[in-house]
Amino acid sequence: MPMIRRLPDTLVNQIAAGEVVERPAAAVKELVENALDAGARRIDVTLRDGGKALLSVVDDGIGMVPEQLELAVERHATSKLPDGDLTDIRTLGFRGEALPSIGAVSRLSITSRTADADHASIIQVEGGAKGPVGPAPGGAGTRVEVRDLFFATPARLKFLKGSRTESQHAIDIVERLAMAHPHVAFTVNDEGRTPVRLAASTGEAEQARLLRLGAVLGREFQENAIPVNAERAGVRLTGHIGLPTYNKPTAAGQYLFVNGRPVKDRLVVGAVRGAYADFLARDRHPVLALFLELDPHEVDVNVHPAKTEVRFRDQALVRGLIVGALKHALAAAGHRASTTVAADTLASLTPRVAPQTSLLWEPPARPAAAAGPAFPNPYQHHAPPPVARELAEASWRFQAPLPQPAAEPPDANFAPAARNEAVPDSAPPPASQFPLGAARAQLHATYIVAQTENGIIIVDQHAAHERLVYERMKQDMLGAGVKRQMLLIPEVVELDPADADRVGERAAELAEMGLILETFGSGAVVVREVPAMLGARADVRGLIKDIADELAELGDAHALKEKLEAICSRMACHGSVRAGRAMNVDEMNALLRQMEATPHSGQCNHGRPTYVELKLGDIERLFGRR
Repeated sequence: MPMIRRLPDTLVNQIAAGEVVERPAAAVKELVENALDAGARRIDVTLRDGGKALLSVVDDGIGMVPEQLELAVERHATSKLPDGDLTDIRTLGFRGEALPSIGAVSRLSITSRTADADHASIIQVEGGAKGPVGPAPGGAGTRVEVRDLFFATPARLKFLKGSRTESQHAIDIVERLAMAHPHVAFTVNDEGRTPVRLAASTGEAEQARLLRLGAVLGREFQENAIPVNAERAGVRLTGHIGLPTYNKPTAAGQYLFVNGRPVKDRLVVGAVRGAYADFLARDRHPVLALFLELDPHEVDVNVHPAKTEVRFRDQALVRGLIVGALKHALAAAGHRASTTVAADTLASLTPRVAPQTSLLWEPPARPAAAAGPAFPNPYQHHAPPPVARELAEASWRFQAPLPQPAAEPPDANFAPAARNEAVPDSAPPPASQFPLGAARAQLHATYIVAQTENGIIIVDQHAAHERLVYERMKQDMLGAGVKRQMLLIPEVVELDPADADRVGERAAELAEMGLILETFGSGAVVVREVPAMLGARADVRGLIKDIADELAELGDAHALKEKLEAICSRMACHGSVRAGRAMNVDEMNALLRQMEATPHSGQCNHGRPTYVELKLGDIERLFGRR
């Protein structure tokens, strides 16, 4: 039988490196976090061959003296646990294994200098073998160079992706950390390119963070972001979320930070989905960046070796805070829709002319064999020279206007959809009084055209009214309560004993939503009343099982709420003004005024925009007037 023995320190470090350093981006994360903990205000990252050949992180932090530099590459040596309490983590790194783990699988060099030192000091570690500390040139701060990553463990190199892919993973890590630290400047140099160049943001914390988010996520996110600021029971949530009409097909645009640490958490992803459930389809996802701040004792950041996952002590509190704060922020946005809707509309309206294509007819060239004497062709068309726009507009002013008929004949040869189908009997209200303008016409009996002070609004009447009806139905449900319907024969639903207990413990909360049930022996519940909105053919058994699964995963009863909201949405769709119905001016203006007073009216229940706003300047550019 094999004897138990203690592994060599080099092999132990290589095993630890497999947990912490799985690719170059993981080493970048550890080194940049160390720089942030050192109080750096500028961090420069250099990559070569995706970080496999060279990975360098330079910061202007407090630096290290020679004695600390020698301890920094030892296992379980750190300056980030002053009290030795693993439940009180107030820094980004704390394990004390990043540097020795990186040094075990690469050629590591650390040069550091404090502000009051005469010179810098350097230490080198090659494949786990530590060298002595010696003097070196260098400014205040720390420079960490990692060369030939995984040369000591060649098998790991076989599982790495291409250089461009590995570089992109490292860039993503730097950008995530940059979002949480807007007052720190970041650069990433990659084979002569500088994909990341972020200057330190100045000003107030919220404005500085929004500027940094705009620099990382793009100007469109900055234009369509809504601020979030809420606090409950010592947990504070800040950040910015995108309008529902500014969405993406995946959840890759969702960023979560806990005490400044970028993490990925299924609880928060579910909370975000619940907050946007009224506004987005299942296959669309919002773009947002949320920052949670809470007592370190209330969150465990050591769930994952790379510290990318966390576990909250009070999950229901965190989820409720996120859902409530996001819904409140979306309600405060009113009837706003994202600017990308207008941009996409203008892009579709812009004429696309093939390059080097003449709009004038030219006669075909004569074959060389049939070429004859060059006589002038009296039938050949010669286009006049182009006229400048200013001169054309000046000449237009001197032309007499075309005669206007007294009234449009009944059989005029115009498309019915192009007519002004709503002719007001009295003078229309001034457009400057209303955010969505005053109605001017209805096109195709579906779209309302309104005039604003500096542009036009095009409204989808069915989508807009669907949102209005839906919001009204939700308010009625909250005000008068959910009406219940007693089952003629109570429904007995068999569950696992643990699921039955969870459902029974939430019986009082479920009763507020119209579901009356109680436990029935071990492993079953009996349902006596259900919400009247579900109807007589409701799948009670499936509903209870969905609620049990939801309680097991999230600890809250959201399945019933989502089902009720889905039914409300379906009823609102059938009870709304249908496309193809003609409306007069008063009806159209009434719809516009209700949209201005109703939250979330910028998008329908499925996340589609209810209106498009075109600025006058953009319209003038379409016609070449600007």
